[in-house]
Amino acid sequence: MSCMRSFTLTILIAILVWISASNHHTNCNARRDHRHIITRASLSNKKSGNHHHHGGGGKSKSKSKSKPKSSSHKSPPSLSPPPTVTPPKNKAPPEKEYGGGGPAPAAAAMYNVLDFGAKGDGNTDDTKAFEGAWAAACKVTGSKIIVPSQHKFLVGPIEFSGPYCQHNIIFQVDGTIVGPSSFKPYGSGLFQWILFTKLVGLTIQGGGTIDGSGSIWWNATPLSDPLDDELKLIVPVNGTTGQTVNSSITDSLGGKMPSIKPTAIRFYGSFDVTVTGITIQNSPQCHLKFDNCVGVSVYNFNVSSPADSPNTDGIHLQNSKDVLIHTTDLSCGDDCISIQTGCSNIYIHNVNCGPGHGISIGSLGKDNTKACVSNVTVRDVMMHNTMNGVRIKTWQGGSGSVQGIMFSNIQVSEVQLPIVIDQFYCDKSTCKNQSSAVALSGINYERIRGTYTVKPVHFACSDSMPCTDVHLNGINLKPVQERYHLYDPFCWKTFGELISPTVPPVECLQIGKPSSSHVQADHDTC
Repeated sequence: MSCMRSFTLTILIAILVWISASNHHTNCNARRDHRHIITRASLSNKKSGNHHHHGGGGKSKSKSKSKPKSSSHKSPPSLSPPPTVTPPKNKAPPEKEYGGGGPAPAAAAMYNVLDFGAKGDGNTDDTKAFEGAWAAACKVTGSKIIVPSQHKFLVGPIEFSGPYCQHNIIFQVDGTIVGPSSFKPYGSGLFQWILFTKLVGLTIQGGGTIDGSGSIWWNATPLSDPLDDELKLIVPVNGTTGQTVNSSITDSLGGKMPSIKPTAIRFYGSFDVTVTGITIQNSPQCHLKFDNCVGVSVYNFNVSSPADSPNTDGIHLQNSKDVLIHTTDLSCGDDCISIQTGCSNIYIHNVNCGPGHGISIGSLGKDNTKACVSNVTVRDVMMHNTMNGVRIKTWQGGSGSVQGIMFSNIQVSEVQLPIVIDQFYCDKSTCKNQSSAVALSGINYERIRGTYTVKPVHFACSDSMPCTDVHLNGINLKPVQERYHLYDPFCWKTFGELISPTVPPVECLQIGKPSSSHVQADHDTC
């Protein structure tokens, strides 16, 4: 029995030793695995810390390695307008990924028109070469078309069109582009010579010149062409009109002039467009037009045409919003800048205007149409030897409204009519009297100073829809006797406030609001 107890005790001791050894082995493995996890985590933290220590470049690089390759393939860009309300600033387009990813090589994005067969001698028709360069550039985001310096390119009517072109294309104009010297390429008539349509982020830049060869059009202007209605207010002392009207002629090279005169450059239905650095000169009609555009920036830009070139507006805005125009020199035969219906959020500053017809809102409401213009600021402008300074012009019979207008810090020199509101505008011999009108309110004039040669202020507002909330502040205009009869300020149905005394006194402005006026119908409001 004693031996049996000893054997049993030995067995129990052996089992206990085995169990203890087994637990010890398991705990060691667990600790070893735990140390392994900590080691990997520490290494990972060290790598992350190293990237952080070396700045954002390392972190970005680490992310790019882990990004799936398929992420470089993006869906086609949308033509929806940019979300920003502020007019765009000029900047180089960002590098975009293409093909297998990564920034496009600079050489791959350059398309020189000479490489597409352009001669650049000023005599050979280079239209096809420009079309070829555009077709290639259209396929690459951020591409650049080169119009090199030291060359003159003869180009006929041409269209650079989206909507399937890539975004942020640059048109680098360092040479000269010249229009046809005959009417034949325009057929029965075109609205423009060069058209950019349905594009996003397009920039025209460079130090070159775009010449519309407009003299053949000016010389063939028919007698029926409209004339600026404000001419009726300018009566020469010697009794002559001082206005020459070109007779209709037939050009020996181009045949009969088409019924429509082309604008030199027209943007239509485009978003986030910029024009900078270039000069447009001698356009048959308007020099630069923006129609149905959102987000427009024009700066360091020049227009140059003779003072007697008919209907050659410098910059024409229509149905466009979020527009910034600054640091420009505009010399032409009509309005330096004209703002038509459908425009809002327009900011114009640091502009030199002259010769020309000033900066105008309108004409609006022609043929009983509805017109809407709002939130326009024109400031820090120099005007020399222009017909008008700042002007609003509407037709009888129109509807809609003009509101939220600021003309500020305008320096005029020998300007015939510095401040004009004309709601009886008529650019033909006779116009029918009508009671309805585009409503004008919230029109502000401040710090408008300098010299005039005919009349300092002309406010002619509608009988049934008087102008309201017209404010004058810091107006100081002195006469210069030249060749025209001088007149005192004129007001008709104009209500507002003289915030400070004016020179000369504008005593005809009616203080306050009209006692009764026509109330706009719902369909008239904008």
